[in-house]
Amino acid sequence: MKVELSHIYKSFGNVKANYDISMTVEAGTVYGILGENGAGKSTLSKVLSGFITKDSGKIVLDGMEVDIKTPADAICAGIGMLHQDPLDFPSLSVLDNFMAGRSALGKKRGKKRAETSSNRADLIRELRQLSATFGFDLPPNDRLSNLTVGERQQLEILRLLSLGVKTLILDEPTTGISASQKTALFIAVKQLAADGKSIIFVSHKLEDVEELCDRLMVMRQGKVIGEAEVKGRESNELAASLVDMMFGRELAIPAKHEINIQQTEPALVIQDLQIDGDRLSLQLDKLTVNEGEVIGLAGLEGNGQQLLLLACAGLLKPNAGKIRISDVDMTNRAYSNFLKAGIGYLPADRLQDGLILGLSIHEHFMLRQSHSGFFINWRDTRQFAHQAIETFNIRGKPSTKVERLSGGNQQRTQIALLPDRLNLLLMEQPTRGLDIESTLWIWKQMMARCEKGMMILFTSSDLDEILQYSDRILVFCGGKVSQLIDAKTLTVDKLGQAIGGKFA
Repeated sequence: MKVELSHIYKSFGNVKANYDISMTVEAGTVYGILGENGAGKSTLSKVLSGFITKDSGKIVLDGMEVDIKTPADAICAGIGMLHQDPLDFPSLSVLDNFMAGRSALGKKRGKKRAETSSNRADLIRELRQLSATFGFDLPPNDRLSNLTVGERQQLEILRLLSLGVKTLILDEPTTGISASQKTALFIAVKQLAADGKSIIFVSHKLEDVEELCDRLMVMRQGKVIGEAEVKGRESNELAASLVDMMFGRELAIPAKHEINIQQTEPALVIQDLQIDGDRLSLQLDKLTVNEGEVIGLAGLEGNGQQLLLLACAGLLKPNAGKIRISDVDMTNRAYSNFLKAGIGYLPADRLQDGLILGLSIHEHFMLRQSHSGFFINWRDTRQFAHQAIETFNIRGKPSTKVERLSGGNQQRTQIALLPDRLNLLLMEQPTRGLDIESTLWIWKQMMARCEKGMMILFTSSDLDEILQYSDRILVFCGGKVSQLIDAKTLTVDKLGQAIGGKFA
């Protein structure tokens, strides 16, 4: 299905999220929308998929103008969207999620319930046939919460296809999935395009659009900056051109300081640590980390990395073992003691665990400030919030609710809330879902802190990020942990093999 957008406008108050956007997506192609966090990509996707109503402009499908005001309108028109965070029901089964939306869609199309509802046996057969087409393995009766993010994405794609979608919008689909799941996703997307579907691929990752897209559009601050053909272009030339369109300048990779382990004393020592999680137990015999050192925790999600970070933050008590920070035994002490010892924690889920929904940036900094007595000096905290917004380049106002910030600005806000002096920083997926500029900015701040002696333990699903910023690496596989590996001795392929269990 050919999709044409003509002069789309969408504003939220004084913020022009989409300003005069026009684009054309041909049937049988993968069209990329590239831009930094907050560029307006997701807003445009939600306008096309009916989750947001446009202020003005036209949407034309196969030559016919359509009026899309709801997701049901979009589905009826043949447009479906895979959101960055899957919109599904984890407490229900795979099959129940696959069935979602059928009855409502039948009513929208003017059909009787009996004509749109199938029995479970037929639906199981349809789910299995679709799964086999793309090489997916989705047991119909499994609870959805047992699936990985990548598998939930696969299920949502199949659900949309079963509803007759001809245009599929993928919003940051490679966020939070493993390399193997990304490969499976890309194979499926290419197959859909070959079958005549039109695919809109929304991303901030240059390597993803280079690998997958035929043509792309670059957005910045709600506007179209330019378009580019992808196929047949030299990778370096294309990347330089896209970065210039996205940011208007070249981006420098932050310099990494060198650590001489022989000349520094261990500041974090972990011995005989045992932690029981919901799905596995983690056993770590010994880990020593020196001042200023960055330790990357590599492995598929759910293999024990988070357990280690939570234990080191004082948020999870180990069953056995010792955790010492600067010769102080922190084992089984209260979380407040870990804070006083200079230990900070950046969770992966910014809105669920790191920030407070409904509160403004100003109110977050008010909570961070220490106050004497019962009264709050709102003027001083507001001034502090203004300074932090400027210092950390947060694109928002003190009154902005944190849920209205882009992912990159939510992460900048989290970092701004950290204490100025930390001995150890624990980070889960610190750059997940962030554009290149935000990623480099975060690591520039972290490298500056490490030069003053702060240690970092961090997880990432991006192997290049692990190799780029780690001094040494721990590999996790099924609760087992490798010895510390010098990052300089590894390549992406070698690290991938180690994650698969070949680190003995």
